[in-house]
Amino acid sequence: KKVVRDLGSDYANFEFVSFHSTSKGLIGECGRRGGYMEVCGFQPEVKSQLAKLVSSGLCSNLDGQVMTQLMTTPPKPGDESYESFQQETNEIFNSLKRKSKILHERLNVIPGITCQRLEGAMYAFPKIHLPDKAIQAAMNAHQSPDTFYSLELLHKTGICTVPGSGFGQESGTFHI
Repeated sequence: KKVVRDLGSDYANFEFVSFHSTSKGLIGECGRRGGYMEVCGFQPEVKSQLAKLVSSGLCSNLDGQVMTQLMTTPPKPGDESYESFQQETNEIFNSLKRKSKILHERLNVIPGITCQRLEGAMYAFPKIHLPDKAIQAAMNAHQSPDTFYSLELLHKTGICTVPGSGFGQESGTFHI
């Protein structure tokens, strides 16, 4: 939101939706289902209809509500738990930075794979450099080359990856 708003007045009414989940944020608790979405720049009528649509399918559990409350209202300076929360937060971020660096370094030593430095998340989008023979085998199997690679990797090693073709990669490149 800040990035769009910092672009200036031409983007004051720019429409976008942002999401935040307890399982993907600082809390990082897999299986904890809670979060929110923020709708910006939409006409009030559209927001109203969206609220109706979302509300019709919501049945938030107590656990998810508590986790979202904790995520959106962390301890403040002076609160009894503030110091320990800050320490734990710093430890989590430092651990993620270390793991991100290791992942980047290790991916880049694998022959046929290159990866940019990871920023902001533990998600990588490594580029796979496939020989023409592998690309042809994928075409013969009626699959995108990165899908073919991902499935072969899964079958031969048990390593599960997601093909990059579902993420709008640049034409002629392949990612996982």
